[in-house]
Amino acid sequence: MILTRTVALVGMMGAGKSSIGRRLAARLNVPFRDADSETEAAAGCTVAQIFERYGEAAFRDGERKVIARLLAEPPHVMATGGGAFMDPQTRERLKRDTVTIWLRAPVDVLLARTGRRETRPLLMQGDPRATLERLLAERSSTYAQADHTLDSEDGPHGQSVGRIVTLLEDCGALTA
Repeated sequence: MILTRTVALVGMMGAGKSSIGRRLAARLNVPFRDADSETEAAAGCTVAQIFERYGEAAFRDGERKVIARLLAEPPHVMATGGGAFMDPQTRERLKRDTVTIWLRAPVDVLLARTGRRETRPLLMQGDPRATLERLLAERSSTYAQADHTLDSEDGPHGQSVGRIVTLLEDCGALTA
């Protein structure tokens, strides 16, 4: 199988973009890129530290630049940060240069997954459930602009990977 376009996974934090993305890249034998990890490497500090020191706007600017750099690479699987697709410039670039897939997950799944790590700056203030509910309400209509939507349930990621492979074959982004 040959991937003809980069696949960009978009959606909320905890939707499975990184874990599904790693498995998808391995299955397709292409590189995996995590935009948050790449942004941290470029900045020399964690996402949480970037938010704390410079604010969200500075993080989004760095994220935009990192994603643009990653899109210059040969086809790969990319996990974007939860807010990346909300940025109009980033969203336009992703829609133009990749196959975008919204990994949609219910709040209970997002809450369970994000509760495993304390590295989510937007969840460090107030009630995480209320924050996730608010963000999901604010972002869903924008995430829905992705080329495809895949429900990310609380089950084996292998099932999601198989569904994405079928989707990529059907849209011509994956050839034999």
